[in-house]
Amino acid sequence: MNEQKRGSFGSRLGIILATAGSAVGLGNVWRFPYMTGQNGGAAFILIYLACVFLLGVPGMVAEFIVGRHGSSNAASAYGKLSGRRSWRLVGYLGILTSTIILGFYAVVAGWCLQYLFASIAGQLTGDADYVTRYFTEFSSDPLKPCLWAVGFILITHLVVVRGIEKGIERASKCLMPALLVLLVVIVVASCMLPGAGRGVEFLLKPDFSKLSGSVFLEALGQAFFSLSLGTACLCTYASYFPKGTNLASSATQIALLDSGIAILAGLMIFPAAFSVGVTPDAGPSLIFITLPNVFQQAFAAAPAVGYVIGILFYALLVFAALTSTISMHEIGTAFFTEEFGFHGRKPMADIISAEAQANDSTLLHARRRSAWVLTAVCSVIAVLCSLSMGAVPSLHLMGLDILDFCDHLTAQYMLPTGALLTCLFVGWFAPRRIVSDEFTNSGTLNRRLFPVFLFSIRYVCPLLILLVFLHQMGIV
Repeated sequence: MNEQKRGSFGSRLGIILATAGSAVGLGNVWRFPYMTGQNGGAAFILIYLACVFLLGVPGMVAEFIVGRHGSSNAASAYGKLSGRRSWRLVGYLGILTSTIILGFYAVVAGWCLQYLFASIAGQLTGDADYVTRYFTEFSSDPLKPCLWAVGFILITHLVVVRGIEKGIERASKCLMPALLVLLVVIVVASCMLPGAGRGVEFLLKPDFSKLSGSVFLEALGQAFFSLSLGTACLCTYASYFPKGTNLASSATQIALLDSGIAILAGLMIFPAAFSVGVTPDAGPSLIFITLPNVFQQAFAAAPAVGYVIGILFYALLVFAALTSTISMHEIGTAFFTEEFGFHGRKPMADIISAEAQANDSTLLHARRRSAWVLTAVCSVIAVLCSLSMGAVPSLHLMGLDILDFCDHLTAQYMLPTGALLTCLFVGWFAPRRIVSDEFTNSGTLNRRLFPVFLFSIRYVCPLLILLVFLHQMGIV
């Protein structure tokens, strides 16, 4: 396909915000703050940032190289860079992984959407037992969670079908600044509460006595999963990068933005929690049970403020989830559009004439049909995951409900495998001249960092990913 007609990001800001948005998600809001507080505060943050630069940034650049050189969907990009169809399997793995993740992620995102509307309607006021009962009854309902999950996928669909610049980039330029503004507003309100200083201290005061090998592995795993390594997202987004994009610089800025948002999320949660004597726990219970209670108690003297903060909090969660689901949807949409195009069995690039390529409506029509296929597949996964959470408890695989099974399968096996294969591919099998040209923009950038990158992607990153994998398996 003609590269110009395929679409690309229109600005460097769009690249940073869209790609950072793919990494920023619900995990930044609950998992990172909790892990930081329980594993040494600022000491954990320092280790986490070291892991981001040891593993996250080189891993991102490796996927960027594959994607920008291929200027195509993930499966095709790996095949183009290697010259062998067998390496397309890495792209297929990433596409499958992101599709499964989007399916179960939409369930939790749908819960956030329900809680946003419930907050607006004033339905989350009551004692702790009431809030717990509300979540239990809602999550086990056979219809409502399914509708919210599918609805969230449809919202994502509406953004993706508009294309890269008019859809994904434009949405990212709205969602990411809005997310940051909401986050800062809630952080300020939280830190002004009586006793909030204890929460800030809990999060940011270094406690080196808690550091251990296990803490390092936890920080390593958080850095790995937070930056969307192994999902083919980074590869797909990089296929829309202009040729002059500085890949290393972009990866660094994205990693810092993602980490900064995670730290701000901690400053949002812990001061409010400590002001009312609550130690937040992790998982869905934090977002849907603990925090509604925390905000209600913390702002009891000013109920109107607590009402607004609750709405802003769930709006923030919806925005964070949406930036992630958009990126995951685009991975499969690009694949179906370019590999099939729904004009027969041949790839679209092989059957559309030069005149048809110049017709934007032809490509847009194929993209829309491809997006609907992915939306339908992910909706089925989302419904099964949602029903398995309580409405139909018999929906289990290997002793786990469908949602937990999908989470377990992707996090413990598929993501580490995809990221490891990408590092080995770029470091050892891809033509070194092409890798060097992509890293240095054909020699226009300083080459001094390339040997460092190559060493990292050949030796350091595979070792660290292997440690993440073994830690996930409970072996180390």
